[in-house]
Amino acid sequence: QLEAGVDVIREIDWQGALQVKKIFTDATMIFILPPSLATLRQRLSTRAQDSMEVIEQRLAGAVTEMAQYVHFDFVVINDNFDVALAELKSIIIANRLTLAKQQERHAGRIEQLLSE
Repeated sequence: QLEAGVDVIREIDWQGALQVKKIFTDATMIFILPPSLATLRQRLSTRAQDSMEVIEQRLAGAVTEMAQYVHFDFVVINDNFDVALAELKSIIIANRLTLAKQQERHAGRIEQLLSE
């Protein structure tokens, strides 16, 4: 998919993301944070997928996990879903428009423009 120019989006934990970055060094890494621990607790509880014990275990390690944001290229705080989604889309679009990617994508067109 990457060779075909298709964006590949993976939802993985920070450890997996760092492993991906080692293999695909040009990968764009986006870390999504909750607006607060209280909101995270509420969201986990509302899902009703885990017991309170599991939720408390997840919350106990949440701060350590969230501190890993420093290894990423971008941070999105998911306070409002529509805003967070717009920010994610903006990052993807901006990443497509970097100099290196535009040179690769439009090499012939750029060469033609510069030779006229």
